[in-house]
Amino acid sequence: MAQHNELGKKGEAEAAEFLEKKGYVIIQRNFVFQKAEIDIIAQKDNILAIVEVKTRSSLDFGLPQDFVKPKKVQLLVKAVNEYVISNDLDVEIRFDIIAIHNNKQTFDIEHIEDAFYYF
Repeated sequence: MAQHNELGKKGEAEAAEFLEKKGYVIIQRNFVFQKAEIDIIAQKDNILAIVEVKTRSSLDFGLPQDFVKPKKVQLLVKAVNEYVISNDLDVEIRFDIIAIHNNKQTFDIEHIEDAFYYF
C-alpha cells in the first residue's frame, strides 16, 4: 500500500477512536455508494454525523480541511441520502470534518462540526 494510503487509513482509525472517546457510536466506516465514499458514519443521540477525515503529514500546502472540495461535498450528500433512505432512518444529519496532522510522534486532531451544509 502506498505511504499516503497508509497515512489515510491510520488517520481514519485515529478519528474513529477520537469520536468514540467523545461519546459517538461508530455505525459504519468506508460506506460506498456509486462513486462516493463516507469515511465514518457515527451517531450521538439523534444526530447522525457524516464525517470526512483528512489527514496530512505536512501543513506546507494548507490545512487538511481545505482539501474537502465542492465535488466531494456533492458526493457525500448523494451517499448519505442513499444511506438514510435504504436504512429508513429518522435522524438529524450533520456533516463534520476531522482534520488530522501527523506531527511525527503524535496526531493533532481537530473536529469541525457542521463543517458544511448540503442545501
